[in-house]
Amino acid sequence: MTEEFHRIRRLPPYVFAEVNGAKAKARGVGEDIVDLGMGNPDSPTPPHIVAKLVEAVQDPRTHRYSMSKGIPGLRRALAGYYGRRFGVKLDPETEVVATLGSKEGLANLAQAISSPGDTILVPNPSYPIHQFGFIIAGASARSIPYTPDDAMLSAIDRAVKHSVPKPTALIVNFPSNPTALLASRDFYKELVALARRHELFILSDLAYAELYFDEANPPPSVLEIPGAKEVTVEFTSMSKTYNMPGWRMGFAAGNPRLIAALARVKSYLDYGAFTPIQVAAVAALNGPQDCVAEMRELYRKRRDVLVKGLHAAGWTVPSPEGSMFLWAPIPDRFRHLGSVGFSKLLLEKAKVAVAPGLGFGEHGDEHVRIALVENEHRIRQALRGIRQFLAADNAGPVDGMEVDAA
Repeated sequence: MTEEFHRIRRLPPYVFAEVNGAKAKARGVGEDIVDLGMGNPDSPTPPHIVAKLVEAVQDPRTHRYSMSKGIPGLRRALAGYYGRRFGVKLDPETEVVATLGSKEGLANLAQAISSPGDTILVPNPSYPIHQFGFIIAGASARSIPYTPDDAMLSAIDRAVKHSVPKPTALIVNFPSNPTALLASRDFYKELVALARRHELFILSDLAYAELYFDEANPPPSVLEIPGAKEVTVEFTSMSKTYNMPGWRMGFAAGNPRLIAALARVKSYLDYGAFTPIQVAAVAALNGPQDCVAEMRELYRKRRDVLVKGLHAAGWTVPSPEGSMFLWAPIPDRFRHLGSVGFSKLLLEKAKVAVAPGLGFGEHGDEHVRIALVENEHRIRQALRGIRQFLAADNAGPVDGMEVDAA
């Protein structure tokens, strides 16, 4: 009765727990920590979306069970969004499912399509659910490069040819969490051709579709590519686009067979999101989109302040083209600590919390992820702490310091 459960044994210790524990301890003794660790939007949900929720919740008919795959109006609204934004035609009945956030949708699709012993191709580093959704479902994950280029395409081709059994699906996530990289339409064209040739499903996480900084080049959808729907399901989310993280509203769209499989599994597990939340999500998708442009400009300003300040402090960090993250290489003199050790040191000395790159895969261990989730005043406060930390004598080599980097 004391043996660890099978699926729990397959999950490693939660990497973020060490930094989260240190952060809680510091706050417990009154320290002011600027938290740039979790990708949790800090801005309020736009008023017209909240107003629609309040209006809908007054109707007692909305208090009953909802529909597991989403109310028809919401599925039509998502199809309308894809038509306007990407030029992609979706059938709301057979090619769209509403999910409790994109994370839940991907995890339940993993349950629907995975068998023990299956292999899934996952970029490394990548958002944890991309790998562990399938590991929990009994499959295995094989790492591929995380850059949307020929290296990734070649690695996929090799993996299909030399893996036994042959991989059944691959994950892509652009704009990427945590690396902030974007993919081009040309890359997706090659990816779709490769997937169709090898009979490989593409599972695209497009949660950051609207968080980009080059207005002339918004991120494309894989589903824009002719023939993509034969092999692709794409996940989107209301969390970042409309500042609705706690509302837990997302979607899966694309291949009818995969959508049907996801809908069938969900029908056994949930009755869908609370109907007023779905009604409010319809108002978000069909209503004025000024709030989305304002969200992008907010993150652009925060990005510019943070990147400029880090460079001035002597920490060279690439400026992201999309997402709400900086993927920051650990300064050379701290690299031996690994991402967990460096994150703990940054928390202790600079009073700034970041996410260790190891939490996104072993190939992320030379980076930390910095989220743009505090206002400019707090970001400048974080920069002061980082600048003092990097400039101080005790911020030099710390080989002798005991740091648990597990």
